[in-house]
Amino acid sequence: MQIAFIGLGNMGGPMAINLIKAGHSVKAFDLSQDALAKVKAEGGQAAASAQDAVQGAEAVISMLPASQHVEGLYLGSGNLLASIAKGTLVIDSSTIAAATSQKVAKAAEGLGLDFIDAPVSGGTGGAIAGTLTFMVGGSDAALERARPLLEKMGKNIFHAGAVGAGQTAKICNNMLLGILMIGTSEAISLGVANGLDPKVLSEIMRRSSGGNWALEVYNPYPGVQEASAATRGYTGGFGTDLMLKDLGLSQENAAAVKASTPLGALARALYAAHSLAGHGGEDFSSVIKMLQKNG
Repeated sequence: MQIAFIGLGNMGGPMAINLIKAGHSVKAFDLSQDALAKVKAEGGQAAASAQDAVQGAEAVISMLPASQHVEGLYLGSGNLLASIAKGTLVIDSSTIAAATSQKVAKAAEGLGLDFIDAPVSGGTGGAIAGTLTFMVGGSDAALERARPLLEKMGKNIFHAGAVGAGQTAKICNNMLLGILMIGTSEAISLGVANGLDPKVLSEIMRRSSGGNWALEVYNPYPGVQEASAATRGYTGGFGTDLMLKDLGLSQENAAAVKASTPLGALARALYAAHSLAGHGGEDFSSVIKMLQKNG
């Protein structure tokens, strides 16, 4: 299949490469020339623009940072939807507001395009390994069209409901993830302040009732897990500012439906403080820094 892939960051780049490895023809676009070069080195094509990428595409996949980027791409000055051939499948895997997905989907439907929102979970490791979890919002028919592509990038595919439902599921998941990362960081920091080995403590908790994803595969303490962002100086993972954005989306949604999310609100406040302290570009697990005993 001829695929246009727009957005080649820490998640999008590996996702595009997995499609290439599966035998698809991928024409990709990103503002970063380095990101384009990595995809080109794996056999992909580098497009000069998003409009160039979608020419002749049977499917368009986007993975962008925030709502404004997705709306700007598809409906803004570039009006990319108008450049996509009728009948094309459009998959947006960005994590954005459900209302934005619904707005883009409505415009796409008016142009004869199938649209699904399909945000992901699983981190950069999952993107590289092709084991991501997709949370899909859209029609049954559109999902079945997308499934052969999603299966090349992920291991789990869930149909959450109509367009926008994938985004709602994702912000619920990431709100919980933010809370769990803070709690895990607090527990490890407390143990280390008492002289415990962080690796031993992490293994004890991992195999006990405190076990969670952060302890399993994304430990926030440097040196505990070789593949974690913490061991790489909190680089190359899911940024603090991206987590802050997702927690903000969760709180906007909670206010809109009058849901009570006190821990989600506290997590957002803590990540906002962490970002203001200069750690916005670091992996979100770096939140442990604000919880560690000094000296």
